[in-house]
Amino acid sequence: MMGVRAQQKEKTRRSLVEAAFSQLSAERSFASLSLREVAREAGIAPTSFYRHFRDVDELGLTMVDESGLMLRQLMRQARQRIAKGGSVIRTSVSTFMEFIGNNPNAFRLLLRERSGTSAAFRAAVAREIQHFIAELADYLELENHMPRAFTEAQAEAMVTIVFSAGAEALDVGPEQRRQLEERLVLQLRMISKGAYYWYRREQEKMSHHSE
Repeated sequence: MMGVRAQQKEKTRRSLVEAAFSQLSAERSFASLSLREVAREAGIAPTSFYRHFRDVDELGLTMVDESGLMLRQLMRQARQRIAKGGSVIRTSVSTFMEFIGNNPNAFRLLLRERSGTSAAFRAAVAREIQHFIAELADYLELENHMPRAFTEAQAEAMVTIVFSAGAEALDVGPEQRRQLEERLVLQLRMISKGAYYWYRREQEKMSHHSE
C-alpha cells in the first residue's frame, strides 16, 4: 500500500495536472502557461513544483499521455457497449463526441501539440495516435477477418477523419455538433464499405490468378 507521504505527493501531482488542464482554452495554448500560474491554481508554492515535475514540459508530456489514455479507455468502453448489441460506428462516434464535450481541453492539447513547435510533444502525440490506430486495427481485424495491412489502412483513415471532425466539434453548438456526428457516421460507413469492397476485389484477383 502507498504510504501517507506518497499518497499526498500523488494528490499534489494530480492537482498540478488538473490545474494545467483547467487553464487551457480555445484562446490559450499550453505554451502560454507559466509554472507560477499552474502552481498557484494547484495551491502550492512554485518551488514545490519541482518535487513533482522536472519542468513545465514534463508536465505537458504527462498531460498528452493522460489525454491519449483517457480517449483509448473510453473507446474500449464503447467497444464493450457494441458487444452488447450497439451499432459499431454510431456508438464509437457518440463516445468520441462525449469525450470532446467532457474533456475539450484534453482534445485541444492533442490537436495543438500534434503540429506544435516541440519535437518531444509532436512525438508524444504521434505515439498516442498510433496506439489509437493500432487498437482500432486490432478490433477491425477481429471483427472483419481481414489481413492486418487492410485493417491498419482502414483504421488510419478513420482516425484521421475522426480527429478532423473533433477539431470542428470543439467550436460549434449542440445542433451543429449533432449534424457533424451524422456526417461523421456517414463518412466512416463509406470507409468501412470501401475497405471491405477493396479486400473482396483483391481476393477475387488472387483466386483468378490461382486458377
